[in-house]
Amino acid sequence: MRFLFLLFLFVTIGASAQQKFTVNGYVKDAANGEAMIGATVYIQELKVGTATNEYGFYSITVPSGKYVLVFNYLGYTVSTQEIMLDKNIRIDTELKSEATQLQEVQVTDERDRPAAQNPEMSTNKLDISIIKKIPAFLGEVDIIKSIQLLPGVSTVGEGASGFNVRGGNVGQNLILLDEAPVYNSSHMLGFFSVFNPDAVKDVKLYKGAIPARYGGRLASLLDVRMKEGNSKKVEVTGGIGTIFSRLAVEGPLIKNKASFIIAARRSYIDVLARPFVNILKDGGALNFYDLTLKTNYNYNSKNKFYLSGYFGRDNFLFSKNQGFSWGNATGTFRWNHLFNDRLFMNQTILFSKYDYHLQFGNDNRNRFVWNSAINNYIFKPDFSYFINSNSELNFGGEAIYYTFEPANASGITNGTPVDISLDKKYNLETSLYLSHSLRINPVLSVDYGVRFSNFALYGPGKQYTYHDTIPGLRKRVADTLLFTRGQVIQNYNNWQPRFSFKVQLNEATSFKGSYNRMVQYLHLISNTTASNPLDVWTPSTRNIKPELGDQFTVGYFHSLTKGSNEYEFSAETYLRFTQNQIDYIDGADLLINRFLEGDLLSGKGRAYGLELYAQKKTGRFNGWISYTLARTELQVAGINNGNWYPTRYNQTHNLKLVAFYEINKRWSFSSNFVFSSGTPTTFPTSRYVQQGILIPYEAGNARNNVNLPSYHRLDIAFTLQGKEYKHGVKRKNKDYWVFSVYNLYAHKNPFSIYFSQLDSHVLAGQPMVSQAKQLSIIGSFVPAISYNLKF
Repeated sequence: MRFLFLLFLFVTIGASAQQKFTVNGYVKDAANGEAMIGATVYIQELKVGTATNEYGFYSITVPSGKYVLVFNYLGYTVSTQEIMLDKNIRIDTELKSEATQLQEVQVTDERDRPAAQNPEMSTNKLDISIIKKIPAFLGEVDIIKSIQLLPGVSTVGEGASGFNVRGGNVGQNLILLDEAPVYNSSHMLGFFSVFNPDAVKDVKLYKGAIPARYGGRLASLLDVRMKEGNSKKVEVTGGIGTIFSRLAVEGPLIKNKASFIIAARRSYIDVLARPFVNILKDGGALNFYDLTLKTNYNYNSKNKFYLSGYFGRDNFLFSKNQGFSWGNATGTFRWNHLFNDRLFMNQTILFSKYDYHLQFGNDNRNRFVWNSAINNYIFKPDFSYFINSNSELNFGGEAIYYTFEPANASGITNGTPVDISLDKKYNLETSLYLSHSLRINPVLSVDYGVRFSNFALYGPGKQYTYHDTIPGLRKRVADTLLFTRGQVIQNYNNWQPRFSFKVQLNEATSFKGSYNRMVQYLHLISNTTASNPLDVWTPSTRNIKPELGDQFTVGYFHSLTKGSNEYEFSAETYLRFTQNQIDYIDGADLLINRFLEGDLLSGKGRAYGLELYAQKKTGRFNGWISYTLARTELQVAGINNGNWYPTRYNQTHNLKLVAFYEINKRWSFSSNFVFSSGTPTTFPTSRYVQQGILIPYEAGNARNNVNLPSYHRLDIAFTLQGKEYKHGVKRKNKDYWVFSVYNLYAHKNPFSIYFSQLDSHVLAGQPMVSQAKQLSIIGSFVPAISYNLKF
């Protein structure tokens, strides 16, 4: 750590000793005033430049002189401006969209900068205009389903909530919406995501080389940024689909100074089916809704304020008083401040909540009610100091206060109440980070830093100690420890170093590598095939240690231009070792169990793989192909006889093809094909009969001993743009139709296979026959049509 500090100090002092000046400002979209993330700002004469940050801000410090400043963003007209840099100056720029924008695929690591030149690795940006083109289930645009088409990202099948990245489980992904954590990213048990595409501006996925300013999860970071709202004019967008409709309104509050956006969605399958389904007539419900809103105010040239929020909920009610519901709520307040020409600050105050409610029973004498919630209160100051055009320093901190309510539960049987609630848990996670991006010379660039985190569990509360037992068996309670309010129950400290490098072999080719350590203090407790809304989140305690992960990545990147066509190719290989991975004894009781820790096991994991990615970025025909060869395993005492075994979400082969074709000015075609190896599962190896009932079981203590059949699916979509002119007059509004088919050739992909007795009644002396049954969530093709408009 002393070496890092001395290097930071040396670079800072060396840079300040040189006489240089700074040009900085914001880059925005000329059509709507939206900040442009990742726009390239380049000084032509010196061949140096930078990219705008998450708020569209840039800063370049170079020796005094006369220069041409170039602003560039894929799909927008290049803007140039001559400057005389003999003092610090501010230049804000707006870029205009090119007419050919719709013919360009924008799946890049940093827009308009070839992947071979970009210092980042293991990172993908997926532009919202491309997400809207990808064929989707029931024709509804879905961000989570779209990122599953990228290399290294997978899912265990239809109806599975969330996604898996490089061998991590669903709970090891940090999902941020305007920097607020989202604990459940799905509607309708995984069929749709919680993100309204009409309110989303930018989506970025980190699979490795995660910057030091982020922490808290082992596998990945999905950073979703919302639109700020059109600051030029009022704009309305919306759509009517097969299962839900959406509407978004945005516009200026004060032109070019303050704006807003409000976007809402609501499914209506229960409304349409109510006249025909008795359950829905009696108060049942099957729906989801969400509301996304944001406003911003540009106070002056040095201060800008943002306020955003998300509120969403799913309802599965069997009657007026029976069923379950769950939802997310987030709130974000941000203050951007420019201290001087080089020092930029973003200060964020956040709130995030995830809760679910379960209730059964139609009368007050017999019923069951269960409420659970996670609340986060977050303060996060971030600073960027632009030392010069080759050096940038980032530092800051984060404080997160958690309250866990695992179960506020009670039951009434024949009028007798029983309270089975679990104690709340209170935690504080604090972090400090420091990182430095340095371009040493035209060939070598490095990014290094460190994050330090502290996690504390506070009283009031109980903690149990357990007797040692044979691994794999339930542990018995040995003692109960009581803690008062504010008393520290357990405390953890962790250093998390980060390092990455890029070697520029030539203008079109580079070699990159990275290492990062990640620490996760929150744990998703789930032993189901796919996560569900009732899964349990629990913090690290005296008995549950933080999960640790060390990932090493190297990659080769190459860019190629032939005429007007641009191509990119990359190959990355990764190796990750993890500690304190959680698994479960056979027959574990995970729901409303005050002795849950006695059913948990801890072990180590390893994941390794190769990711190949080829993309054609421009032209009428474009798209990408990705292939991932991977292996993910755990070793836990008490499971699989102590030997390594594959995780439930391990997939050896994963192939994805995505294609777009502009047929003509109005018609376009898109398709995607997915093939993946079957995921592991546990099949019984023996059976026994109890009172005439056949019970299959696994006799050898094996875990995930076979693989399900391979998964493959083809989706297609046609898009018809509305006419630009009507009766010779240009239309003010724009609209388009989408016609799609999900699972075109109706393949029945297995979600799971289970075994049961063939005949419920067997005569004495007759053999008892068992059968395997395959469960397919979607067993046919699913056509859909949607209408979308903008005015």
